[in-house]
Amino acid sequence: MSLTLGHYLTLAALLFAISVVGIFLNRKNLIVLLMAIEMMLLSVNINFVAFSHYLGDLAGQIFVFFILTVAASEAAIGLAILVLLFRNKSSIDAEDINTLKG
Repeated sequence: MSLTLGHYLTLAALLFAISVVGIFLNRKNLIVLLMAIEMMLLSVNINFVAFSHYLGDLAGQIFVFFILTVAASEAAIGLAILVLLFRNKSSIDAEDINTLKG
């Protein structure tokens, strides 16, 4: 049995649904929120690569590199903000972010 486009789309839809549920069920822990956002981007990347392979066009795979670059920078900036939040408040709750105004 070979893997078809439907298998990849099902996997991507499942990953996207899990990440949406992770965002809505956990709104306090910022690390879990960042992981859920990264999983959303991963599911979109799976779709791009699957369609790129299915259509025989490399544009989708090239676009994935740009998405991965943006995701890496987003993760680095997000983790830096989390480190500063933890240093100032000794907590990584999302509700503590609004106290860093100024």
